[in-house]
Amino acid sequence: MRTSLKNADVTISDPTSSPGVRETVETVISDVRERGDEAVRSYSEKFDQWSPTSFLLSRDEIDAAIARLPEQTVEDIKTVQRNVERFARLQLQSLTEFEAEVEPGIILGQKNIPIDAVGAYVPGGRYPLLASAHMTIVTAKVAGVRRVAAATPAAGGVVPDASIAAMHFAGADEIYLLGGVQAVAALAVGTETIAPVDFLAGPGNAYVAEAKRQLFGEVGIDLFAGPTEVLIVADETADPFLIAVDLLSQAEHGPDSPAILVTTSQEVGRQVLEEVDRQLLGLSTRAVAEVAWRDHGQVILVDDVKEAYAVADEFASEHVQILTANPREALDSMTNYGALFLGENTCVSFGDKVIGTNHVLPTRQAARYTGGLWVGKYIKTVTYQEITSAAASAELGELLGRAARAENFEGHARSGDIRAARLAGERPAWAS
Repeated sequence: MRTSLKNADVTISDPTSSPGVRETVETVISDVRERGDEAVRSYSEKFDQWSPTSFLLSRDEIDAAIARLPEQTVEDIKTVQRNVERFARLQLQSLTEFEAEVEPGIILGQKNIPIDAVGAYVPGGRYPLLASAHMTIVTAKVAGVRRVAAATPAAGGVVPDASIAAMHFAGADEIYLLGGVQAVAALAVGTETIAPVDFLAGPGNAYVAEAKRQLFGEVGIDLFAGPTEVLIVADETADPFLIAVDLLSQAEHGPDSPAILVTTSQEVGRQVLEEVDRQLLGLSTRAVAEVAWRDHGQVILVDDVKEAYAVADEFASEHVQILTANPREALDSMTNYGALFLGENTCVSFGDKVIGTNHVLPTRQAARYTGGLWVGKYIKTVTYQEITSAAASAELGELLGRAARAENFEGHARSGDIRAARLAGERPAWAS
């Protein structure tokens, strides 16, 4: 049985944008298709007050941005990117190609081919998400993507030096100081100066997310992204102070970010409610985190840890943190989550920023059917077939003839008939 200490409804957020957002995005994409660079420049001036001679950064401009950064910031960017690269390479090793002779003369195989060109969007605005450069660009390069075109806004005309450095060290082949729908549209459809890509990756605001949704099909995308989510499963051994810290660490992402505690201990739940209120008073991002907690925060009391895992699976949250006596039990007990964080030494923010696993993860209960961005998203796993035996070809041809005619596909059937007939040096009856 579950009871609520604070708002306990399991809801599925609407994955579609508001009509106003959809219409605005549709207009911008259509305009970029029609007017290319002229439209891109117009929207960049309008939304970011940014209209340089070229949106593409030169190597000198990149070097100048890096030179303006503290040395420690540069070293930290490189350290985090090594962590991301290490994990992506481990993932790559799990993707194996094979070729097998499944029957005499019948060879089947699987081959992994990197996507040729990827557009990586790195948000700016309230939070310049350096980590998004690591997650989208480093992972693409480990996958073997030939060309990564990265874009980030110069919001208010301010050059984001740290984001530029992160994109450069991650391996971006092109860096554009360009944001919003105009950046995503330019990368997807191409302009006079920006070659189109095959795949779009990276988070963004509601307009960027909607642009990716509308462009999906014309290009591939990583995920339909929504607000950041966190769910913590805790028992009586958990520290309420630590839980409150970790809930607020994700609530500060945005005013619509769900932060949920599912606990077996009423005392822990009540102390967390008190701690959150106390910690908000001294939090510099209180204006955002307080709204998220007020409107989307939940504390749910359950009878035991088994029920806690079941409730967590219903939410299928982007981030699930396990603060119980035996956190690794969640690996066997849970199935719906974007990423799992086990034990009090492991916080969601490690995954967001530094540990090396990818932070582009499914939201809005999409964890029921997909995982997050990983090296395999940038790779096309394709198949090939070869029949080296005329006898095997004839046998399959007879099978194809029967199977295709059962579906009324005469043309398919004849492709099988001719292979069967050739072995006997004959022509099919329909060819006479």
